[in-house]
Amino acid sequence: MEDMEKLYNERLERYVTAMKNGKPDKIPIRPFVAEFVAKYAGYTCQEVTHDADIAFSAVRKFAKDFDVDAVVGNMVYVWTGMTEANSTRYYKVPGIDLEPDEAFQYIEPQNEEDAYMKADEYDQLIDDPTGFLANVWLPRIMKDTEKGTYRSNLAWLKGGIAMMKYFQGFGVQGELLKKECGTVSAIAGALKAPCDILADKLRGYRQLSADFYRRPEKVIAACEALRPHMMYNAYATADPTKTVPITVWLHRGCAPFMSYQAYEKFYWPSLKQIILDLNDMGWQVLFYAEGDWDKNLKYTAELPPKSIIYHVDRGDIFEVHKAVGDKFCLSGGIPNDLLTYGTPDDVRAFCKKIIDGVAKDGGYIMDAGAIIQQDAKIENVKAMIEFTREYGVY
Repeated sequence: MEDMEKLYNERLERYVTAMKNGKPDKIPIRPFVAEFVAKYAGYTCQEVTHDADIAFSAVRKFAKDFDVDAVVGNMVYVWTGMTEANSTRYYKVPGIDLEPDEAFQYIEPQNEEDAYMKADEYDQLIDDPTGFLANVWLPRIMKDTEKGTYRSNLAWLKGGIAMMKYFQGFGVQGELLKKECGTVSAIAGALKAPCDILADKLRGYRQLSADFYRRPEKVIAACEALRPHMMYNAYATADPTKTVPITVWLHRGCAPFMSYQAYEKFYWPSLKQIILDLNDMGWQVLFYAEGDWDKNLKYTAELPPKSIIYHVDRGDIFEVHKAVGDKFCLSGGIPNDLLTYGTPDDVRAFCKKIIDGVAKDGGYIMDAGAIIQQDAKIENVKAMIEFTREYGVY
């Protein structure tokens, strides 16, 4: 037990030092492994999606077997015990709507008729976001839609119970990762950009894109109305010790979904203010830039030093390093398609390229560009971790 505690403390120190853009003893390794852990532990995507306890145990098996510093308790965040309990209609899940070894899918509204918030309902959202979500949005995204019926009431009740059970499970998982594996629970707190809430969950991307031209002031006002709610959700679920970061999962601000002009007008102002406010409160934000965000780097550079950890997915990590590497720790940059289609030698060569190019002075955390799913080869993920541990010593 003392050895495990010592290992945990060493890994935590390494992880925190890098996140503060410093130089630890070694490059921290923090892979965001999702359905990959199911494959590694011998489960299907269906099994880890339907049974959260199996998903938690698969992560612990991975953490015990691989020398990583930090990991997320469970990156297969859609647990059907919760989504089916509250009869959510916008997910396709393995074993129900998909093949057992396909990862879950999100179903976005494709047209105005399917949108969970209609074009003429912006004022309702702006005036009372909580009331709109509870009274209008939730009934629309539930399969048991008729409000006040037995099935609808039961879905609300079961969904609430399931949510409590699931998120309490993450606290237990964090302690088990620490005691059994000596591994840090990498993140805490959930945050999304207000504009992404509009695009993903309310209007749908197509409809929001039209709204940028047809009702721009409404979009801006809606983002501002959602901002305090996103902010509260972030710090209410965050690490109270402020050791590990709050993650913002960034979607539609990247190329080619949004021009930099639209990003500057609609997406960035509310997101920036949330990050500034969290920084003032003492929290770092893991800026998980899904896709290619290189054209937005001039905006990211406006943030205070060390306020974020900038995660690189499809962007050019060397250009990101030139633009903001002096201000922020970087993470990621290993292409997911390389982990799927490459060889271990290919992976080792790319890791060396990144370590030599952006990590010499610290301020870098090894990870794939995006969440690692079931298509990644076990030998390639192993090569990424083992090479970094051997080569990434300062």
